[in-house]
Amino acid sequence: MLVLNTTSVQPSTFLLVGIPGLEAEHYWISLPFCSAYIIALMGNFTLLFIIKVEVSLHEPMYIFLSILSVTDLVLSTSTTPKLLAIFWFNSREINFHACLTQMFFLHSFAIMESALLLAMSFDRYVAICNPLRYTTILTNQVIIQIAVAALIRAVALMTPLPFLVKRFPYCRSNIVHHSYCEHMAVVKLACADTTFNNIYGIIVALFIVGVDLMFIVLSYIMILRAVFRLASKEARFKALSTCASHICAILVFYVPVVLSSVVHRFGQSVAPHIHILLANSYLLLPPMVNPIVYGVKTKQIRERVLKLFHNKSK
Repeated sequence: MLVLNTTSVQPSTFLLVGIPGLEAEHYWISLPFCSAYIIALMGNFTLLFIIKVEVSLHEPMYIFLSILSVTDLVLSTSTTPKLLAIFWFNSREINFHACLTQMFFLHSFAIMESALLLAMSFDRYVAICNPLRYTTILTNQVIIQIAVAALIRAVALMTPLPFLVKRFPYCRSNIVHHSYCEHMAVVKLACADTTFNNIYGIIVALFIVGVDLMFIVLSYIMILRAVFRLASKEARFKALSTCASHICAILVFYVPVVLSSVVHRFGQSVAPHIHILLANSYLLLPPMVNPIVYGVKTKQIRERVLKLFHNKSK
């Protein structure tokens, strides 16, 4: 049943559209999505394995990176398998409670990713601006506390969402015009006053993107000040090169997030499929790109990967 005729009902299932307007091209669109997901799985599991077995990588920067990899795996896996099922098998149905669970996980771990990028910028700040105290400031206990705080913040901010969405009656339709259970896409189906949800969503988005990004930028301003005080050009280049992977991770995550938010709020004339593709990009691009970037830029990771492939080829 596509349209719900009752005046007040909680649907047993929702129907996800996928990429609206491009239904005929779903099979071809699935190819880059599937490839990106496979690369994300292989890259992040390889990264986690290498960080675990390589003793030289047991330092704060790579511990944060391993937590980021776990976050990326959850973030991509919360949406991509269902999206591929829509593309390949037209499996559009999603149970109401499964939809709320997906909503909770994808938004929580997106917030977690933002917090980890902020933590990694703090790591780079300490490493460059206060290198002699690096190991005493970023102890294992401090790293665990930062990770737990990031998780608690994400869960605390997102826990109200499923309950807020669940209380609504849905008497219009159960068709979600999105490829996953994005909060506002589901809320639009409710036949009730959704003002609080709208305001809450905007406040959380501004708080996360605004505050985290502000502190990341502030960290890099202080890093650049410290770097340009170095006398040697070689020392400046070496210091900046340690930040290159992290800067790339920041851009890959925040650029699609900001673009998606701008298009959603102000781009009424933009085709729906553009918005959906942008919304999918910040859930799938970082998990795919991060392990590649860190693998290319980190000598120990690069050498270990080459060694793994060399051993397999024997």
